[in-house]
Amino acid sequence: MRRPHLPARLPADPFILGLLATVAVAALVPARGAAASVAEAASTAAVALLFFLYGARLSTREALDGLRHWRLHVTVLACTFVLFPLLGLAARGLVPTLLSPPLYSGLLFLCLVPSTVQSSIAFTSIARGNVPAAICAGSFSSLAGIFLTPLLAAGLLGNSAGGFSPGSLLKIVLQLLAPFLLGQLLRPWVGALLVRNKKTLGRVDRGSILLVVYTAFSAGMVAEIWHQVSVPRLGVLLAVEAVVLAVMLAATWYGAKRLGFGREDRIAIQFAGSKKSLAAGLPMASVLFGAHAGLAVLPLMLFHQMQLMVCAVLARRRAQDPVAEPGAELPAARVAEVSPTGQHPSSQAR
Repeated sequence: MRRPHLPARLPADPFILGLLATVAVAALVPARGAAASVAEAASTAAVALLFFLYGARLSTREALDGLRHWRLHVTVLACTFVLFPLLGLAARGLVPTLLSPPLYSGLLFLCLVPSTVQSSIAFTSIARGNVPAAICAGSFSSLAGIFLTPLLAAGLLGNSAGGFSPGSLLKIVLQLLAPFLLGQLLRPWVGALLVRNKKTLGRVDRGSILLVVYTAFSAGMVAEIWHQVSVPRLGVLLAVEAVVLAVMLAATWYGAKRLGFGREDRIAIQFAGSKKSLAAGLPMASVLFGAHAGLAVLPLMLFHQMQLMVCAVLARRRAQDPVAEPGAELPAARVAEVSPTGQHPSSQAR
């Protein structure tokens, strides 16, 4: 039976529109003085809440079950935390002629954040790939990113991300790791409550991230760091990000084939290994970059929208592939059964 036509509205993410509106508000009405202190304190609390919820939602049993497909997960982790950073380091040659040092720091930080979970599931399902593997791969990447992203940022970005000073490491532990571990410890008692209120908590997630964005961009407006971004350099940044995305899409697809993975697994590897999480990267940037987080997250915000648009087109083309291995298609109705949130992934593709 012919597959139903898939609506072309996946990239039109309301969350992205909310982010753009938040940036506009921060540009017009930035927080100053006492209001800035209140916004910064609220942002710090929001980051801690986000990572507590991340920890409370992660099912240890599902993660252990996913280890059976360890080769796929190692491949995705290598793409996310090895190949991506190498591409970021290769772009250092564009500084300062084509990219300013702050924009390059943001580009390199983009290459260090973990992969997405929701959109990886959505695109893998649309393309008739291995959805359970995409769920586990994205979850493992998010978990590893909580530890690896701050360490890689401190090592590769140096002073622009706080370095290895005791103060910066303590800040990372208190704002990221401690809430996450607390969420894991309390999961047996709060896990069921989170499942029952997943829609409300989804709004809390998005609201917390919008608060982080407003605080970061307000600080940038007050410090007048946006004068460092010219239109030509912004165009260069977009071109560099397009090249990075193209390289990663090709490397994950053809590299997975060379490693002996089948079509379903190659699709999961391509979509989980070529994308970066805006939801995880924004709060991490607020901790690592402080007052300079606004300019640092600009490359990540641009890359996120670019990856959504490109991967949406690519997933639909994969779905029309006449050559499919037996069992490659996972009906959309099954996605709700394997998704940790119990929602159809296209409704949560961020």
